[in-house]
Amino acid sequence: MSTRDDDEPLRARVPADVEKADRLMFGLTGRQLVILTVTGLIIYAAWTALATVVHPLYFLIGAVPVAAAAFFLAVGRREGISLDAWLLSAIRHRRAPHRLVPAEGPIAAAPAWVSTTAGRGDRLPLPAPLRLPATGITAEGLVDLGSDGTTALVAASTVAFGLRSAGEQNGLVAGFARWLHSLDGPTQILIRAQRVDLTHVADRILHDAPGLPHPALEDAARSHAAFLDDLAEQRELLHRDVTVAVRGSRGSAHTTHRARETVRALAGCEVVATALDGYATQATLAACLDPAAAGPARALTHHDVSTELEDGDLA
Repeated sequence: MSTRDDDEPLRARVPADVEKADRLMFGLTGRQLVILTVTGLIIYAAWTALATVVHPLYFLIGAVPVAAAAFFLAVGRREGISLDAWLLSAIRHRRAPHRLVPAEGPIAAAPAWVSTTAGRGDRLPLPAPLRLPATGITAEGLVDLGSDGTTALVAASTVAFGLRSAGEQNGLVAGFARWLHSLDGPTQILIRAQRVDLTHVADRILHDAPGLPHPALEDAARSHAAFLDDLAEQRELLHRDVTVAVRGSRGSAHTTHRARETVRALAGCEVVATALDGYATQATLAACLDPAAAGPARALTHHDVSTELEDGDLA
């Protein structure tokens, strides 16, 4: 039975300027006003000090490039980032050490007989200690970020969105929007693709096929195993892992509560979500830090394959 809601087209409003800064005056943001105001004060102070010794025309010729550079710095953007923030990040990157090694304290100086011709004074700079943002994983599975609080990881499933009617899609989008509006802290959604190995599934089906109660079921099982083998040969199969990271700064209890609320809210969108424990969190972080590590492809169960074929999650 079709309802009027099912026939309505999918509508979802997504603001394009959600991170756009407020315009305070003359169409300029607070950051832009500060840069231009400080530059104007510096030029005025310079003119006050040099008015009696420098001709106004010469001072104007020297002040115009400074004002133009400040204006370009205030309103310019590069790769979606304000130009002043981009330049500040570039300076920090240039001054930061580029060779980092895991160490508890300062790196000891190299012996005097160790010298090269690639650095200043015929010596390479010493590596700096590697400082990771996370200091450990608690027993509850929370990632300890030190002074920045803790982060909980939530594993989420995918949803067959394209196979739903317009009314069902509207309901899923509305449920997801309610969760987004309920967020009161930093949240990140990470989607990773991993290779899928169907050999284990096909072998298990062939092993269990002779024990089926009817020959027709055995033939169907063998046909399905052949289909899986053919699918693995013709296409590069990928499985999508979705991980939601929620961060809390008011203690581990607050972070755990946010993770539970995330699981409860995503359940309204038909997303199966689970807060990860300590072991699962460690495995997830290890896979994210070394995604190209050599090793066997992820082996799925028969239930996983059936579910993801329905969801269209096997690419």
